[in-house]
Amino acid sequence: MAGLEPHYEKTPIGELPPIARAPLHVVLDNLRSAFNVGSIFRTADAGAVTHMHLCGMTAHPPHRKLEKTALGAFDYVPWTYYERNRDCLDALEAQGIPVVSIEVTEDAVPMTAFAWPQPVAIVLGNEVNGVNERVLRRSQAVVRIPMMGFKNSVNVATAFGIVLYDVLRRWGRV
Repeated sequence: MAGLEPHYEKTPIGELPPIARAPLHVVLDNLRSAFNVGSIFRTADAGAVTHMHLCGMTAHPPHRKLEKTALGAFDYVPWTYYERNRDCLDALEAQGIPVVSIEVTEDAVPMTAFAWPQPVAIVLGNEVNGVNERVLRRSQAVVRIPMMGFKNSVNVATAFGIVLYDVLRRWGRV
């Protein structure tokens, strides 16, 4: 019926079978749009990522707009919120997880030519300003999505889906 919100039955998290998670962490560096964050949560669940790291102004649960697009995915993908992205990077470094920023820079390696380490943390940046310069300096690599049109970037949630599935394919997980 028109006007009714769809209803999704959620299995309580304690009743879900364990899944083999990809050794991939996602760092969201000051994303402005809660809708993008929600979409990234859903895609992260689809790819069974290990952990989401939400930094700075990035929306985090509970958040009405995030809930609208995530459709509950934040209940299934482990996540942590950090006020400062440097605290997130320190935590990843302490775990020995290399950080790779997805960004358009002069020296960025095309994702098709990059050898993705396992585990890895992928950083996605602000929709207008990109990945913070301090984060780029702490990254072990900067990778870009090859563009064939006139624009040099795509929506951040779309970018994540493209990169995630390229990484999973290369690792033989899809």
